[in-house]
Amino acid sequence: MNFAMSTLRPFEKDLDKTSPNRNIAPISTEIDTEEKICVAGCSLSGLAQKYGTPLYILDELTIRKSCKEYRESLSEYYPGESMALYASKANSSLALSRIVASEGMGIDVVSEGELITALRGGVPTNKIIFHGNNKSFSELSLAYNNNVIIVLDNQNDIKQLASIVKSEERKARLMLRFTPGIECHTHDYIKTGMLDSKFGFNYTEIENIFVQFKNIKWGELIGLHAHIGSQIFEVEPHRDLADVMAKVLKMGRKYGHPIDILNVGGGLGIRYISSDDPPSIKSWVKVVSEAIFEACNNRSLELPLLMCEPGRSIVGTAGLTIYSIGSKKEIPGIKTYLAVDGGMSDNPRPITYESKYSAYLADRPFFKEKNRVTIAGKHCESGDVLLNDVLIPECKCGDILVVFGTGAYNFSMSSNYNRIPKPASVLVNKGNSDLIQRRELPEDLLRNDILPDRFIAKD
Repeated sequence: MNFAMSTLRPFEKDLDKTSPNRNIAPISTEIDTEEKICVAGCSLSGLAQKYGTPLYILDELTIRKSCKEYRESLSEYYPGESMALYASKANSSLALSRIVASEGMGIDVVSEGELITALRGGVPTNKIIFHGNNKSFSELSLAYNNNVIIVLDNQNDIKQLASIVKSEERKARLMLRFTPGIECHTHDYIKTGMLDSKFGFNYTEIENIFVQFKNIKWGELIGLHAHIGSQIFEVEPHRDLADVMAKVLKMGRKYGHPIDILNVGGGLGIRYISSDDPPSIKSWVKVVSEAIFEACNNRSLELPLLMCEPGRSIVGTAGLTIYSIGSKKEIPGIKTYLAVDGGMSDNPRPITYESKYSAYLADRPFFKEKNRVTIAGKHCESGDVLLNDVLIPECKCGDILVVFGTGAYNFSMSSNYNRIPKPASVLVNKGNSDLIQRRELPEDLLRNDILPDRFIAKD
């Protein structure tokens, strides 16, 4: 039985079930003959026994399917050139970089660490975009030396690049980021397109930037970038975004800049719980493509290369986390707490964004008798709660809990709070599991500690 497409989706009628971002579980999820959850032919409780818990698990099939959906949808709906870029801030690793590169996608990065990971993961330099609202001198130097496109976010970027690039050397390839002033219904902390944002130049500054770059010899403006938020379920704001971007494109070309790239960012949401209803990848790309085509056509503009930057919708539903259940606390008439061996250090999203997830027992996912419990983490914070008031079967210490939809912004935002080591990550595919990130050990947390000599007793 296909767990992802049937058991978790009995409430659906006419949704596009081929789009991975509309599943709760990875698309390879099934129930085996013993009624245990398997992903890509791997038993989750078996993976827990082999690698330990907490454990991040990524389904390669879901990642590749998501990449193909973006690439093929852009080819189908956009009549000009296009390129989908994986937003690696969602989850960055050598293995993920290699997978998305092999699927013909580019990648966007926001730090030296993410850039090095992309380069060593085999992403071609002409398919890497470097973002950031406070780039360091060394980061900009590394990006320029590797000939990746640099996104200008502010005047400090311009000032630093002017001292990095000599006028007689190869010009820096630049993309101008601006805030389009478009709101969308998402969490306040992940809205990035409104006027009050730390990202990008204000819309009113754009023309002055175009004038400024008429006299700059060390770089050329080849693209525009705008992004309106994350975990978005709406498509209409992207029509508004296309109109604004086409208007700025026309202005830039009027000033003689060779702008031939429009990067609309990413932000497509995924399904975390049954009530979530995000657009499919295909329908999102269709709206964006048609909107850019119409906006450019209305202004008699030659079609630019269309870029988008999906992150969550590539890896979110491809990922899950498994935990071992530990202690239990019952407060009669109020609440029952079940504690797991992880929490806010491996998934900070619930305490940060009040994010919701779907959870099941790995070996008894559909047992009819269920109890309402709250899944708490092991950290020294009252707010360290992964799931509030969820229904799961009666369980005991040592049972394996599965939390779906953790592929994006879990590992990448993880921490060592309470000096707890980070979990391992495994990639599963066709019955095989490969370790792609080692589990930290407690001793690893001391590797950067230094005890001053004066604290060490001398004989």
